[in-house]
Amino acid sequence: MKGIILSLFTVFTLSACAGKNTPAPVSYTPSSKPVTVIQDTLTYLALGDSYTIGQSVPIDQAFPNQLANQLQGFKVNAPIIIARTGWTTDQLIEAVDKSDIKSNTYDVVTLLIGVNDQYGGLSQENYRVKFEQVLNTAIKFAGGIREHVFVLSIPDYGVTPYAHGNDAVIGPEIDQFNDINREISSNAKVNYVEITGISKLAAHDLSLLADDGLHPSGKMYGMWVDKLKVAVGAVFAKK
Repeated sequence: MKGIILSLFTVFTLSACAGKNTPAPVSYTPSSKPVTVIQDTLTYLALGDSYTIGQSVPIDQAFPNQLANQLQGFKVNAPIIIARTGWTTDQLIEAVDKSDIKSNTYDVVTLLIGVNDQYGGLSQENYRVKFEQVLNTAIKFAGGIREHVFVLSIPDYGVTPYAHGNDAVIGPEIDQFNDINREISSNAKVNYVEITGISKLAAHDLSLLADDGLHPSGKMYGMWVDKLKVAVGAVFAKK
């Protein structure tokens, strides 16, 4: 399904630093059972950056569209996507404020934001404040139903060829940003889907990366969706 993109794509570039680090392999076991959700139609809003628009892959391979296509037992309307390559948390907040959907509510809301805060050298203190702000906005978009919000952890781009072996610096910083968004998500009682471990598999499997050597391929997004659809299914199967 095609998402409705509310902004133009720009090029997301990351510069390299000196040093090399080879991360230990991370295991991944996909779900073996299909998820069946008992409900007619769901609306879906996806908030984020390049990882949400699916930079460098066909739009149908972006994780919001894969998720919408793979949940069983009901129809998902075409995802509404507010995301742009290079956006920081501050820029996502600004874009939401300027959007024409502020009064809308959605059945499912996903949020993945923070890699550009880390890359741009923005402080973790700023990220803590702004992530909590945008998460509260996501909860409002979900009509105040916290269990309908799904936060994804930030991928570790340090293992990609684009980072030139600098994961010894990038990886720990991504972990620190994820500690922040995980804590805030837990306190807010929303769902938290950890996909950073999956992103690290790209260190040993280049098929998990798009041709730009930085962003996930459709294959990796599919692995994220294997976890995300279980989390979404667990919520809506109870309805």
